[in-house]
Amino acid sequence: MHLTGVLGVSSPPLAPFHCSCSGAKKQSCSLRPPRQQQRSRLRVARAVEVGAPEPSQVEEPSIDFAFVSPRLLPDGTPDVHYRTARGGQKLRDIMLDGYIDLYGPYDKVLLNCAGGGVCGTCLVEVVEGKEMLSPKTEVEKELLKRKPKTWRLACQATVGNADSTGQMIVQQLPEWKIHEWDK
Repeated sequence: MHLTGVLGVSSPPLAPFHCSCSGAKKQSCSLRPPRQQQRSRLRVARAVEVGAPEPSQVEEPSIDFAFVSPRLLPDGTPDVHYRTARGGQKLRDIMLDGYIDLYGPYDKVLLNCAGGGVCGTCLVEVVEGKEMLSPKTEVEKELLKRKPKTWRLACQATVGNADSTGQMIVQQLPEWKIHEWDK
């Protein structure tokens, strides 16, 4: 896999994943582990087949996230923040625990419902990995009935379960994004 252009990262990645993006206006992104990490997972699988793996080789189940800011960096590349978290949590909690801007200007206590699912200020667009999210709640269906199907309320969407592994790309504040995703 190669990276077209320079990928701007505001904070150091917690998980070594790469985002391949192309074009200044339209962005196409896929999140994949580098070859070295793929090899280590193969070694773990082979160790399980042969015998009991060493404790240091067993990887905890986790989900790798790429959170894409709604604005581009000055050089025209997306501002991406990488995080890793366990499944079974609300997407809102994962974002807030990872210091990801979820509410934008609605960050004040009186401007959002703090996870109650009634204000709609925690909108995100799930670009990749939507199959790992819980089905939409009735609250989400009502608040998002005129929005794209890829949009979710972070406070209502549970990401997998404790044993889940995978990768997700999440667009922060999709109503303000500058670039479009190729699907």
